[in-house]
Amino acid sequence: MAVLSVAGRRIVSLMGLLLLLCTATVFAAPRPGSNDLFGCRGRRSIRREWRTLSTYEKKQFTDAVNCLLCKPGRTPRNLAEGVRSRYDDLVLTHQNQTFSIHYVGYFLPWHRYYTWTIEKMMRDECGFRGTFPYWAWENDCDNTLPDDQSKQKFLNSPIWDGTTGFGGNGAFMPTPPGSEGGAPPGRCGGGCVPNGQFKNMKVNLGPGAATAYNPRCLSRDNAPYFACWYLSKNGTARTMKATDFINFDDIVEGGPGFGISGIHGGGHYGIGGLLGTMGDLFLSPNDPSFWLHHANLDRVWWSWQRLDSDNMYSMGGPTKLMDKTSPPTQLTQPITMGQYVGGCGQAGTVTVNDVMDIRDMCYDYDKYYDVNANNVPPF
Repeated sequence: MAVLSVAGRRIVSLMGLLLLLCTATVFAAPRPGSNDLFGCRGRRSIRREWRTLSTYEKKQFTDAVNCLLCKPGRTPRNLAEGVRSRYDDLVLTHQNQTFSIHYVGYFLPWHRYYTWTIEKMMRDECGFRGTFPYWAWENDCDNTLPDDQSKQKFLNSPIWDGTTGFGGNGAFMPTPPGSEGGAPPGRCGGGCVPNGQFKNMKVNLGPGAATAYNPRCLSRDNAPYFACWYLSKNGTARTMKATDFINFDDIVEGGPGFGISGIHGGGHYGIGGLLGTMGDLFLSPNDPSFWLHHANLDRVWWSWQRLDSDNMYSMGGPTKLMDKTSPPTQLTQPITMGQYVGGCGQAGTVTVNDVMDIRDMCYDYDKYYDVNANNVPPF
């Protein structure tokens, strides 16, 4: 048997190290025409589904989120007295822009940039070197099962694991009188998250638009039946079959009623219900599962963009909340994270055009959806 020289062993060891590093980051030359606004310098991270991450990789992610929860906030108290952490800074920018970033044409671009921003903060401020995950909901939703089995499949998802995951459902709390219209069908929680990596997390802002200091627990109010009505493979396939961007965005966002929620609302109210943090339109990013839900929404959009070259830079839809008579969203529409969060450009402001191709934003996905919502290799 041949014996490697010392130099040969060093080369093999170096190759092994490079292979390990490249499981989280792919090194590629900048694309022709890209201006590297996002500072990729040829590097691109690959987002993967939560259940494919090792225990160590999951801990890397949750530790980085907890790091932002511990770092002092930068927003002046006279602007938002409740901000205590860098994570609160991030929640506040969503809270302040709630009525201008939902039910508008740039809903998806804004949230793509928002999700990119927390990943950048985790890497720059907390030393995160791991994999940013997404949640492929259809793996936890099977509408062909009897209701009880379908419910348990959702509640037993690895994402809610009480040790390595985001924690389970809160204890059941009855629907408060007068709130019945805001309760999604089958809600079954409402109390504090009992376990997991965010068991002791404090939510400081809100509820709603309130910015006073109001510390309380992270709550969760799962509604599995409602969630899986929208998040099953059929729901994603319906979205992928959209004929143009306006049609696609309408299906994704749906409407304010539970009967037309789409995959966006299906995740929010399927996790947050009536009394859970994720169900608060203003403050849903306070539940860290928000990032995995929106990463998968972004994956759906990117997959749809990749289906047809005409989709890649397709944009439209209203510029004012649910006002289809307002001027249509253009690629020049500015989107901002504000000066206390970060991001790119002046005070964290870029344009919709800047975020249309995720490869220019230094990341990609390990799997795409095809038109039938099957998970397939990148195409």
